[in-house]
Amino acid sequence: MKPLSANDIEAELSYAYLHAVAAKAGVGCKTGSRHDDNAGIDALLTGWGPFPGGGYLEEVDLNVQLKATVQPPTTRGEYWSYTLRGVRRYDDLRNDALSTPRILVVLFLPHDPDDRLQHTEDALTLRKCAYWVSLRGADPSDNDTAQTVYLPKAQRFDPDGLLALMARLSRQDIPHYREQVT
Repeated sequence: MKPLSANDIEAELSYAYLHAVAAKAGVGCKTGSRHDDNAGIDALLTGWGPFPGGGYLEEVDLNVQLKATVQPPTTRGEYWSYTLRGVRRYDDLRNDALSTPRILVVLFLPHDPDDRLQHTEDALTLRKCAYWVSLRGADPSDNDTAQTVYLPKAQRFDPDGLLALMARLSRQDIPHYREQVT
């Protein structure tokens, strides 16, 4: 058996991050199958109400496309920029005609592999942070291979942010790209 590549390790750390955030928020997290991955879905999150701030749906599903990178993000005002490789994935994420909302979650990791994960008797620490964005309703790409997307710095993918997003979805208020990135 071959060891994991650097990209595989980064991807596995993004799954660990996703599971830890979902668990802390009390949200179910299922990783996708090969068929889900072909549709641009890496995981399914399920939240159960009551949600903070109310909402009338008692169960909410959210599909997640995960990405991890060691490239430092470029700041554009209140946003991080990220180059999403594969316009097909971009199109999957921007599709308005999906019953289950989708978000892109990008984990920005330290460049040095030794800085990414530390373990002691007192703590397991995964360094850096992930941010999320809904690309629903974004404009078509003019590029054939990649699309730069902007992740609001205020949309950290953390337990509180996830619960706030679940509450919003429980009111059937699905975020659109244009309202997040202005």
